[in-house]
Amino acid sequence: MLMFDVRCPMFDVFFQHKVYKFKKMSKEKILSAIRDNKPSTKTIIEVPGFDIPAIDLLEKFKKQTVDIGGKIIPIGNLANLGAWIQKEFPDAKIIATPLPALESINNQEIKSIKNYKDLKNVDVAIFKGQIGVAENGAIWIDEKDMVQRVLPFITQDLILVIDKKDIVWNMQEAYEKIKIDATGFGVFIAGPSKTADIEQSLVIGAQAARSCYVMIL
Repeated sequence: MLMFDVRCPMFDVFFQHKVYKFKKMSKEKILSAIRDNKPSTKTIIEVPGFDIPAIDLLEKFKKQTVDIGGKIIPIGNLANLGAWIQKEFPDAKIIATPLPALESINNQEIKSIKNYKDLKNVDVAIFKGQIGVAENGAIWIDEKDMVQRVLPFITQDLILVIDKKDIVWNMQEAYEKIKIDATGFGVFIAGPSKTADIEQSLVIGAQAARSCYVMIL
């Protein structure tokens, strides 16, 4: 019988070897079990198409935007948006937007921001949406549009611009158009921030933008 003094360095070497071998065998057994029990491959279910109702998508989108607490900006071109903002938000001191057409009213540099806290004082943020959804008033924007992920949510008031040609009927159509792996982040925004878990009362603007305006080109 082989005997070791537990105080002997040889025992440490022997013990560590056994533990390593045990762990290695356990890992191999686990991986082997996984390989042996892989589920069989199945064809992904094809999502059925949904009929598009014979309605005016633009008018439906406008109505839905208002119904969820948003507001439609009554002008149709970016050239007049600066004057409208000054009238609608006379006390706004910091306006942030990556849109080149609105460079004259942008006074918050956003591309080089490293700390989201540097955006905490933004009053108005303006973004160009890619897709509008008529059935629920949602607008899709991704990281390319917002530059800073936190900006649509940390701003006091939010303005989203959308081309009427980019309005689709439902979310199924919207997802067909989205390139989900094009950027690292994207989100559907539908109206201003809303919550109803406080005494079962609807509160607007409690957690993000207090208002959401939509401008349709």
